[in-house]
Amino acid sequence: MPLDARQPLVLDTRELGRRPGSMRVVRRTVEAPAGFGLDIIGVPEGSPIELDLRLEAVMEGVLVSGHARAATKGECARCLDPVSSTVEVELCELYAYPGHESDDDDIGRLEGDLIDFAPQLRDAVVLALPLRPVCADSCEGLCATCGARLADELDQHTHDDVDPRWAALRLVPVDTEKSER
Repeated sequence: MPLDARQPLVLDTRELGRRPGSMRVVRRTVEAPAGFGLDIIGVPEGSPIELDLRLEAVMEGVLVSGHARAATKGECARCLDPVSSTVEVELCELYAYPGHESDDDDIGRLEGDLIDFAPQLRDAVVLALPLRPVCADSCEGLCATCGARLADELDQHTHDDVDPRWAALRLVPVDTEKSER
């Protein structure tokens, strides 16, 4: 399926004219597509991603560099409370001209004069996300026994942690009146 230059994450390089040294700045805010995240945190679909990019023609193709910034939403990996933050990533990708031979399979390819920038942006954003986001470094999380939030009940929260196999051996309270007779 051919790329559509009207799509927000498709970059048009026609102005560069394949003249090494020519450069163009692209600043735009785009809506985040689906899949820009992990199970626990990510950039919500439809939220804004700010792009500040520089497209430079080089001998092999077009070098796209710059940065992207987006708001993230998710949940704390310890207590499951909502968390939000901002992710900012530095970008630098080379896209080879059609027909340019390269030994590197990781180099993107231009389709005519167009670049599909979505896969590289998604990869950069997802790699910059925390694997275990937390609401605070001091978050105690949830009780493994009852699921209570430990930050709310830290001082009073206890459980009678007796292994059920040993429960029969627990000391039975002695009635002092009967034992004195």
